[in-house]
Amino acid sequence: MQGKKVIVAGAGKSGIASVGLLIRNGADVILYDQNENIDVEKIYDEFSGKKSFEILLGDLTEEALKGADIFVISPGIPTDADFVNKVREHNIPIWGEIELAYYFNKGTIAAITGTNGKTTTTTLVGEIFKNYDSSSLVVGNIGLPFTRFADATEKGNLIAAEISSFQLETIHEFRPHISAILNLTPDHLNRHYTFENYVDAKFRITENQTEEDYCILNYDDEEVVSRADKVKNAKIVYFSHKAELDEGIFVRDGKIYARRDGVEDYILDVDRVQILGDHNLENVLAAVGITYYLDIPIDIISQTIYEFKGVEHRIEFVREVRGVRYYNDSKGTNPDAAIKAIKAMRTTTLLIGGGYDKGSTYDEWVECFPGKVRYLVLIGETAEKISKCCKDHGFNQIVVVEKLEDAVQFCDTHAKPGDNVLLSPACASWDMFRSYEERGNLFKLYVEGLEDD
Repeated sequence: MQGKKVIVAGAGKSGIASVGLLIRNGADVILYDQNENIDVEKIYDEFSGKKSFEILLGDLTEEALKGADIFVISPGIPTDADFVNKVREHNIPIWGEIELAYYFNKGTIAAITGTNGKTTTTTLVGEIFKNYDSSSLVVGNIGLPFTRFADATEKGNLIAAEISSFQLETIHEFRPHISAILNLTPDHLNRHYTFENYVDAKFRITENQTEEDYCILNYDDEEVVSRADKVKNAKIVYFSHKAELDEGIFVRDGKIYARRDGVEDYILDVDRVQILGDHNLENVLAAVGITYYLDIPIDIISQTIYEFKGVEHRIEFVREVRGVRYYNDSKGTNPDAAIKAIKAMRTTTLLIGGGYDKGSTYDEWVECFPGKVRYLVLIGETAEKISKCCKDHGFNQIVVVEKLEDAVQFCDTHAKPGDNVLLSPACASWDMFRSYEERGNLFKLYVEGLEDD
């Protein structure tokens, strides 16, 4: 990148990390953001006050584009945004943050995508990696931009990367040694417009893989299996908790086995896994597949999984109050994820849902309520849409409140000993909160404030 002119769009966490990577490697950088009210000095403070790059706010000018070699966009920027189309008209290559990181990376990448379970699976794979080699990294959509570390990687480093459909839209040469597609249900249709567009974006994770690489797929997910022919070169390895496979990772008699080239290995006992639900069993199977095919010793894989307690904001046990157990599943940002959380509850549940509308439909979510959900407490901009869907399906135990704190107070008043209270919104958080993390942290704060008398 020495001497190349690179424009980075987006002054958030991803953009700042990309600027740092490029500056470290001799690029001539412009950081661009449409928001004219950004505090420029605060951005420079991220670089110890050094003004070693230009910041451009507002309109993307012709002067800025002149002579640009690469245009890097953050994942949150739609690829059909007006200013991105303007860049495209100038025939400037458009890269995403993941592509930029891959350009500098020297390590071995295990890249994980899918609609749900990415964070849990990536975190678990990362823990296995670290117990095998302390120099390994966990990066990507999980919270730490890959660009923060890419130029410090060395050959042999293991990298667990959570990759979103947004990030996959802008790859060119990105090639993981192991890819994994966990499941597919409609999501982010406000960005991708159709389910098939979304699926195509997900399967791009495999497009540069070769016959030397592996793609781990969920045999129990019909949408994944029916599109397996999209994997052109990588060797497909399936995992299943429903079927015994001739090759791959599967469950038999309460134990997980791996079968590879006719050789079968026992991995672990399912009843010793601490994270709840069939969906988490699928996440464990995927993690086994990824790490087993990287030849990590089985004892490290099994022991790490036995010790793993899950990730924050994903069916996270918060507290028991007067016999009522509270769970934080703020990361359940789409109906399919929320269905999995409801199914993981072992007793009657008071469910808190609603939030930012990503264009989802809620019929299947509501259809799993009978026998499970006693009250649905709704917040956010989707409250009316979800309420109508519930009534169409004959579910009328609905309460709409203004704030998350009000929802917690309602549940505290109406829950009975033995009930669960579950925050699993089936929606994104951006209408009322900065992130699902903020939503989950506030939920936990309100729950901790309940009196246990």
